Amino acid sequence: VSDYSAIMSARLKRIYDHQYHHKESQYVVKTKLGEKYVREEPMIRGPQFLVRLRSHTVFENTPIKLFCTVEGFPMPVVKWYKDGVILDLSSGKYLVEARGGSHSLLIPRCTTEDTSQFTAVAGNIHGQASSQASVIVKRKFFRYFSLPSKIPEMLLIIEKFGPVFATEGQSATLSARMSLNPNLANLQPEAQWYRDDTRLFDSKWVKIETGRGYTTLTLPNLFKDDEGLYTLRMVTKGGIAEHSAFVSVADGPPPVPSAPGAPMDIKIHDANRDYVIVSWKPPNTTTEGPIIGYFVDKCEVGTENWTQCNDHPIKICKYPVSGLFEAHSYYFRVRAVNSRGISKPSRMSDPIAALDPTEFERLHGGCVCRENVTQSLPEGQPPGAPSGVYVSETDRTYVVLSWKAPTYFGKAPMWYYIEKVTQSNSWQRVSTKVPIRSPRYAVFDLAEGKEYKFRVLSANMYGTSEPSKPTSVPSAPGQVIATRETDTSVLIQWAPPKEPNNLIGYYIDQCVKGSKDWTSANHKPHRNTKFVVSGLKTGETYVFRVQAINELGLSDESQESAPLTVRAALTNPSAPYDVALLNCDGRSMVLNWKKPLHSGGADIKEYYVDKRRSGTSMWREVHIPPVSERLYKVEGLTEGAVYQFHVYAANLAGLGPASKHSDDFKCVAWTMPEPGPAYDLTFCEVRDNSLVVEWQKPIYSGSGPITGYHVEYAKKGTCEWKTANEKAVSHLFHKVTGLEVGACYVFRVRAVNAAGVGMASMPSDPVIAKAVEVSCTVDEKSGDIVLSFESCQMNENSQFIWKKDYKEITDFSKGVVIKTEGSQSKLIFKNPDKEDAGTYSVSVTSTNAVSSSYTISTEELEKMLALSYDIRHPIIPLKSELAYKILERGRMRFWLQAEEISSKVTYKFFPNKMGHDVSTGIIEFIMDHFTEENEGTFTCQITDGGGKAQSSLVLIGDGKFVLFLSTTGPHFSEFLSLQVGDDCSVTLVCKVANLKKESEFHWFKDDAEVIPDVKPDLSSGICKLPIKEFSMKTTGVYKATISDDRGKDMSHAVQQLLVKHDIDYKSAQPPLGASAAELVIKCTATGIQLQCHMKYYTSEMNINRGKVVGGLPDVVTIMEKKTLSLTCTVCGDPKPQVSWLKNGAEVEPDDQYVVSLDQGKFASLTIKGVSMEDSGRYTMIVQNKYGGESVDIVVSVYRHGEKIPEAKPTLTPKTIIPPKLPIEIPQPKTQPAPSAPSPAPSAASPAAPKAAPGRGVKSPTPSRRK
Repeated sequence: VSDYSAIMSARLKRIYDHQYHHKESQYVVKTKLGEKYVREEPMIRGPQFLVRLRSHTVFENTPIKLFCTVEGFPMPVVKWYKDGVILDLSSGKYLVEARGGSHSLLIPRCTTEDTSQFTAVAGNIHGQASSQASVIVKRKFFRYFSLPSKIPEMLLIIEKFGPVFATEGQSATLSARMSLNPNLANLQPEAQWYRDDTRLFDSKWVKIETGRGYTTLTLPNLFKDDEGLYTLRMVTKGGIAEHSAFVSVADGPPPVPSAPGAPMDIKIHDANRDYVIVSWKPPNTTTEGPIIGYFVDKCEVGTENWTQCNDHPIKICKYPVSGLFEAHSYYFRVRAVNSRGISKPSRMSDPIAALDPTEFERLHGGCVCRENVTQSLPEGQPPGAPSGVYVSETDRTYVVLSWKAPTYFGKAPMWYYIEKVTQSNSWQRVSTKVPIRSPRYAVFDLAEGKEYKFRVLSANMYGTSEPSKPTSVPSAPGQVIATRETDTSVLIQWAPPKEPNNLIGYYIDQCVKGSKDWTSANHKPHRNTKFVVSGLKTGETYVFRVQAINELGLSDESQESAPLTVRAALTNPSAPYDVALLNCDGRSMVLNWKKPLHSGGADIKEYYVDKRRSGTSMWREVHIPPVSERLYKVEGLTEGAVYQFHVYAANLAGLGPASKHSDDFKCVAWTMPEPGPAYDLTFCEVRDNSLVVEWQKPIYSGSGPITGYHVEYAKKGTCEWKTANEKAVSHLFHKVTGLEVGACYVFRVRAVNAAGVGMASMPSDPVIAKAVEVSCTVDEKSGDIVLSFESCQMNENSQFIWKKDYKEITDFSKGVVIKTEGSQSKLIFKNPDKEDAGTYSVSVTSTNAVSSSYTISTEELEKMLALSYDIRHPIIPLKSELAYKILERGRMRFWLQAEEISSKVTYKFFPNKMGHDVSTGIIEFIMDHFTEENEGTFTCQITDGGGKAQSSLVLIGDGKFVLFLSTTGPHFSEFLSLQVGDDCSVTLVCKVANLKKESEFHWFKDDAEVIPDVKPDLSSGICKLPIKEFSMKTTGVYKATISDDRGKDMSHAVQQLLVKHDIDYKSAQPPLGASAAELVIKCTATGIQLQCHMKYYTSEMNINRGKVVGGLPDVVTIMEKKTLSLTCTVCGDPKPQVSWLKNGAEVEPDDQYVVSLDQGKFASLTIKGVSMEDSGRYTMIVQNKYGGESVDIVVSVYRHGEKIPEAKPTLTPKTIIPPKLPIEIPQPKTQPAPSAPSPAPSAASPAAPKAAPGRGVKSPTPSRRK
């Protein structure tokens, strides 16, 4: 015994010294006897179960209570586990009670999720004991479908709160009223409020007020921390009534535009003597710029002085705040930063004291109990290794390390060591002021820019362990599934990330299908993998995505969910109604009924019919299996008996309620000669004073065939029936006129045969005579013809039914499309044609007979077809046609202005300087040197998207376009030209303008200045440079300049080059001399002429041959039946002859083909009423005795309605036609006007094709331009 006492005393002393001082002290009694203290120790024993847990099997939605009794000393502490995981008692779903050694677990309302193994673990300092019990929760099953559980009738929530959408800084109030029967003052229900299954109590941020029959929860100053699913549970002895709604809190107005929202959920971790670690959750940044960091602020309790803790923004959601005073308490808050500014501060944290960790644990909950540890480690061994070591934050001079505690350890106190290493590979232990007992620590005083490695070791009095690998942000969540919830909300579910890495929660984003405008569905992280997105637009289609978040930041976005249209979730259909008898043969009855007003969001698939004898209460099924039509023959009846019937409807969600039972139907054979009742009355073409009634033919026709029908109507609530048609109609519809606008009517139909008027049908549903028009338009973008109808009455089961000439449209092969969005439906004709004329009607099911119609006449359809064609083949409207303006230095500006153009506009024109202005619609072209050879017709083709336009301008007339407007400085009005006098003298001549006294003129040869004997006469503007002794020495490149203080101008060529006259006789004389024939002497009336014939010639010698100046396009596209005019300007001396070819054959003028040549200068070919046969290659030949040229034009004709063919010009050069032999030299003029010779061609001209004289000569197809 003494040995046992010694061992127990030593063991008790070790426990007292190391860990359980504050627990053991309550069992130590000290008494003073003189100067000595005597220690009295009670009996010590481990926990033991006297009454163990018992297993139960119960139905869902019923309560269950588990009991056990435990003894031990000190009194054991009992913890409850579900499937090995400690129970979360904060949700309010599980209630735990302990009285002495008796312990109980109450589940007030069991669900199938509670089917588990529950364990009670009792423990004290001497050991542990446990007891298990299995709980099985079963569902209740019914005949057809499971019915939802009911709240006890004695407690009902009659006024419920709905979803709340607010912003930060506002207030929100949730209130509810309840009905309690009996309503006794001492039996009032307890109102329990929860946010995301966490019980709420009265505090600074939450105000709860509960009275008799009502309860109110007020959030006086909203933060995003307040967002979540709020649940009210009214708890009574008879059961629990529950209601939930979501509260959304959006970011308030930022201090700076586009600044981020405030962080949230500020938590304090690892309080120490001089520092704490602050963590938070980041805001969602769907539309704002990315967050670059956070600022942490602190405020000592009792003051209002907030100070910023960090100088630079930190990038992760955790920060160690150092420099605190021991035993002082602080508040903390956080602000987010992006490129635009700083957010509002978050809600401040709860106060926290800077204390030693062991002291902190003692003040906040006693000893550290390892809840998941069920087996202790034997004494004498070191602790296990830490796991998940990672750097949770990095700054310039410190890092924050985090890790997980060992999975198991001994009873001896445990602490941690941190070691660091640099490139030296020598591990150094980090010195700390106090032992590290929590699995996080900030390592300070690091060298900026230096690379470190860290490891953490756990230790006790027996040894140390090893570190583990770091972690990172979570991986992306898995598949996102969206399902229908209500007509304004959707349930989102997703798979958790495969690598959670200390997951905090999730952010859910939503976006309308087809757009990229993502918005946040929640504004603080959501912990579960299910979320109800509220506030959506009914009928709109959305997609969703999810991001996971931990302390390091956000994961990648998940894949987007499949698009989902917001509609109410499937529910059971409502009851059918108006059960009617259509025929009876004495043994059977034919019944008909109206379909339910509410289908429950799915098609009605089945109907069930029950019968009973009148006066009895027992209903019996009359058929197995169910029927799918609303017409059913009930057989096996007893003749003469009286029956009642009711009907159920079923959809995918389940079986709806039974209809109201029918009237008493006596099973007696019908023998009357008149017809039976019609059935299934419907309406269409509802107008202010008319509508069309449709019905189905009676089942019982009487003694003869039915010859017609009478339609009767009465105002709702009256019995004054009026006949709409005195003469019976033979078809199954009739238009009723003369109704009052806005009045509500009911209708019925009677069939007629030779015997008379038959039974009236069951009265129709009420219908209001008020027009809801169908609009008919042509879509401005696509050119589709669209019939559109918007219903003022809609519910989740309504459908649009379109008909043409009273027959439902089911054939969509010809491009007819029905598109329905929300309360609007469109009938779209993608390929409209003349067969689409007719009367179109639309009706809306599950409404008060909402319908309308529209008649498309043949004339209106033709107009819409023409408009559709114009839209699909648009012409760009022009504010102004192609125009010109003469600029300085011989430049010409062409321009036109369109009504509107885009940045993608393209155009075709000849100049090399082109541009456009989208804002004004102006397109302009600059031609640097306009000469007589450029006269003709100019055409510009514009293409912008699907639109096209074309504009032409004719510039012809006596060289007036070669005149230039004055410039702001000196310039050449006529460029250099070469004059040869009668005495064979050679002179370079040019003309300058806009001169003043200070203007200077210079001549240059081969870039060297030439000083003439006589200075230029600037007063006349004509400058000449005589070339003496014209020979090989005088060959070279000549140019001239004119300048003063206003600017400088140089003689230049059309292509903005210097005018260069190459006088190279060395290369020109041999071919000229070789081509000369023998001189011929010819006597004429004016004297003797010397003539010779030249075999070789150049283009410079053909100054008088026939030429095409311009105006003809390369390619022409034209619609069939239009008029085509090909016009151009020709020149030559003598006046040339013009002929036209089509595909190589001569064009013979007639009524369709008109050929003209006005004034020997303007040639044209006009084709009236072009057809497809007029497509081809046309050639115009211009020729006189000195030669000529031919030009090709490709003409493409297309039909009305066809796509305009692409204009692909075949850039064909002019084909030169050689002159006739011999050439007659024209008489020289006495005073030849100076002219600028054409520059010598850089390459030899193509070989001239052989051409026979006369009109209609086919020119060989020339090569394409490069």
